[in-house]
Amino acid sequence: MLKVILIRHGKTYGNMLGRYIGSRTDEPLCREGIRLLREKKYPPAEYVYTSPMRRCLETAGEIYPGVPCGRNHLLAECDFGAFENKNYKELAGDARYQAWIDSGGTLPFPQGESQEAFRKRCEKGFEQCVEDAWAKGRRQTAMVVHGGTVMSILCRFAVPSGEYFKWQIKNGEYYELTLERGLWDKKRQIRSVERGQF
Repeated sequence: MLKVILIRHGKTYGNMLGRYIGSRTDEPLCREGIRLLREKKYPPAEYVYTSPMRRCLETAGEIYPGVPCGRNHLLAECDFGAFENKNYKELAGDARYQAWIDSGGTLPFPQGESQEAFRKRCEKGFEQCVEDAWAKGRRQTAMVVHGGTVMSILCRFAVPSGEYFKWQIKNGEYYELTLERGLWDKKRQIRSVERGQF
């Protein structure tokens, strides 16, 4: 069995303003984000996999100080293209944004990443981390990633699969995943997913 604590990074200033903070904006955690992380107790981990983005690295350092950590660039947030670092108020009146909203978020971001490409990238990154954990005999790991990354991973590998926004969580929240080797090798499925409790 392998336990994976799948954590969304702590709050940033851009998150507080409701901005699309993707792979082009490498901002740090805000003071409130750090404070909220320090108030919570997370399950232990013997190794932490992270997105290469600063907000994830800082979150990992706050939650798991001294625990070995490895970066996987495939776990980075979506490239929001022309919408990057803007919020819905700033995008109001932009025909491209309205078309994206009307599509239910299925259109590619202008000058950015498509949802399909983003999801496939996140899925591959998760698979790499899981395989690495098993190859090294790890039993309890953590992944500090982004909201979109969490939803992409669980939409694909949780049972039932396919419900992207069902897996949305707030900054600093987590899911506890249990993976069983045989089920993973045969069907690429997570055995169980539990919402983290503080």
